[in-house]
Amino acid sequence: MASERQRVGTQLSFALYAAANRMVRLHKPFLEPLGLTFPQYLVILELLDGAPLSVGTLGARLDMDTGTITPLLKRLDVAGMVTRTRDPADERRVLVDLTPRGRALEAEVRGITDKIKTACQLSDRDLDDLRRTLEALAHPAAE
Repeated sequence: MASERQRVGTQLSFALYAAANRMVRLHKPFLEPLGLTFPQYLVILELLDGAPLSVGTLGARLDMDTGTITPLLKRLDVAGMVTRTRDPADERRVLVDLTPRGRALEAEVRGITDKIKTACQLSDRDLDDLRRTLEALAHPAAE
């Protein structure tokens, strides 16, 4: 029989898994009308903060590998929300930019943050503390 500290419900990994799933579920009703999945939403948010970006830079900022971000970008391209073009200065790089259709989503996409904050029922300070803790876990200074 597993000790209390070994039960799945007491594991840090389970708590993080459950919290991540809840975050995705909380976003879903706001993203579906926009035709976006949660990872696509993250891409659009990052591009709104400064596009164009290379696929490599975008992937690094979102902590997504090429095998994850490339098909995601292809779907956003087909949906008419982003363009992917070769960098004239370096043909090996692909630059991703928002189309007018993608930029038109800015107010709605940025507004989702406040809706999620309300749903989480945490103060701004608690949210900031939690985000810093999770960032430290995801990206330890020692790495």
